[in-house]
Amino acid sequence: MPSLFDSSDNDSIQERVNKLTSDTKPLWGKMNATEMLAHLQQPVLVAFGELKIKRGVLGFLFGKIAKKQMLADKPFKQNMPTVKEFRVSAKNFSNEKNTLLSYVERFKKGPQIITSDPHPFFGKMTLEEWDTLQWKHLDHHLRQFGV
Repeated sequence: MPSLFDSSDNDSIQERVNKLTSDTKPLWGKMNATEMLAHLQQPVLVAFGELKIKRGVLGFLFGKIAKKQMLADKPFKQNMPTVKEFRVSAKNFSNEKNTLLSYVERFKKGPQIITSDPHPFFGKMTLEEWDTLQWKHLDHHLRQFGV
């Protein structure tokens, strides 16, 4: 599995982000490119411990099962539901793109940037699991926009 902590893998994600334009259309889903870039920032902020979301009942009940499925060695399914905290409005493509790129770049500093807090849905996660989840989420939405 690729890793955002690996410089080469990280660079490949950033190259894909840089291929996006404000006019890039999704192959599925409802978000435009600007909204998608803003959306991608939210789970990364959770991984950094900078966005705190309370763990709900569904997470306690189904988090471990869902985590196994999400971390499996296959891409995320299309049109999965988005948690309300990750539905954000965005208007400036360039700002959202630059912010996301700066967050992705931070992963090159290594695993110490990741929170020790449990994930708000999946619960306790290893550094590798945080990394895999972030990479797969980025890859999912970049594929959504054909890059």
